[in-house]
Amino acid sequence: MRKSLLAALLALLASGCMIGPDYLRPQVETPPAWRLSDTAANDLANTAWWKQFDDPVLDDLVNTALRNNHDLLIATARIDEFAGRYGIVRAELFPQVGAGYEASRQRNTLPGASSASTYNSYQAVIAASWEIDIWGRIRRLNEAAKAQLLASEDARRAVVLSLVGRVAAAYINLRDLDRQLEIAQATARSRGESYDVFQERYLGGVISTLELSQNKSQYDEALASIPPIEKAIAQQENGLSVLLGRNPGPIARGKDIDQLTLPTIPAGLPSDLLERRPDIQLAEQNLIAANALIGAAKAAYFPTISLTGLLGYASNGLSQLFNSQSKVWQYSAPITMPIFTAGAIAGQVQEAEAAQQQALFAYQRTIQEAFREVNDALINQDRTRQQLRAQKQQVQALQQYSATARLRYDNGYTSYIEVLDAERSLFNVQLQYTQTQQTQFQAMINLYLAMGGGWVNEAARVADALTTASDAAHDPGPTTR
Repeated sequence: MRKSLLAALLALLASGCMIGPDYLRPQVETPPAWRLSDTAANDLANTAWWKQFDDPVLDDLVNTALRNNHDLLIATARIDEFAGRYGIVRAELFPQVGAGYEASRQRNTLPGASSASTYNSYQAVIAASWEIDIWGRIRRLNEAAKAQLLASEDARRAVVLSLVGRVAAAYINLRDLDRQLEIAQATARSRGESYDVFQERYLGGVISTLELSQNKSQYDEALASIPPIEKAIAQQENGLSVLLGRNPGPIARGKDIDQLTLPTIPAGLPSDLLERRPDIQLAEQNLIAANALIGAAKAAYFPTISLTGLLGYASNGLSQLFNSQSKVWQYSAPITMPIFTAGAIAGQVQEAEAAQQQALFAYQRTIQEAFREVNDALINQDRTRQQLRAQKQQVQALQQYSATARLRYDNGYTSYIEVLDAERSLFNVQLQYTQTQQTQFQAMINLYLAMGGGWVNEAARVADALTTASDAAHDPGPTTR
């Protein structure tokens, strides 16, 4: 009879259905194509795009950040946390077995008795319990916990994506500031030499005080532009140092911004974003978890059936503890069912359904934001490329204008005002040109970040390998005494 009861319960478990909706990926409207496209683009979205800059220093900085960045270390530890949670929930699918031993000595005095009695008791038992998951409550919780674990892994991949982009952008910005500083210092030296000449001319009575003041004003303007750039460089180095997981300090330099290679535009269809971007995958895993929790909440309406059992020995004497006469056992199948909860279960179901709707809307919003970011990045890099070509031509024209104005002034054909205007315009446009260079590199970085791609997985593997190597290097190993 016991075997028949157990077989019936196992059959009921095997045929049990899971309460609540099964997950189906929502239908999402995707644009058929980007607003801008490049028919000659190569599919490089799965490559380590930062290596296309062809700067070994930048490669080393990225590797350092993947090894030491604290945000990435936190995200890695969070995966271990959710893996532990998943293990806890998954364990409820299996029987729980425990063992215990108890030895006690007790003195009792009965009412009306002339003396007290003292006796010993010993007990050794093995106990087991198992909840029969007929309605799928535990399986739904298991489904949610697994989705949360995968979401934590996607969150780490999102940190990797953001980290690589931030390091590359910070380095490009640093090289842009270095170039601006070179322009400002070169302009200051040139104007300083010009000011020395003008002082000699003034002392010789060749030029007026007005022209000398104009020249000095131009020299001071160049000098005044240097400290803000130096301050920005120091702050950029400090910020990049933190990304690298170390205290603020100087950063190594590689190629000049003019020598860096601009990465190729990655190709891909809009629907590819659904498979590439970690934030979209994270949002979907959150939706899967929220969907599963609806079933777990609804399962509370139905009976809970468990199997419990106990087998062991109990005796008043330790020497007789494991005799056959001391054997004790017990098994039961308790069933509990809610009758009146004053709306508590209904509230839990409503809460779970509302959370699922929030996760659904967040998933849809994340996809729309992803499409917007790609379109913005495509438009940005395309228009910035056009702007850079125009500014390059403007720099060349102003260089010729400045040289001609200086020649005309030296030969007495024009006033120094024309030279002043030409050199000031050239200085400003040179700074604008290098800033636009930085904007173009940043637009390309943003495009790779927006497209996602398999390179995130590769970067995550690099981070794992670097972290493991770093831990091994710091492990002192076994010690002998």
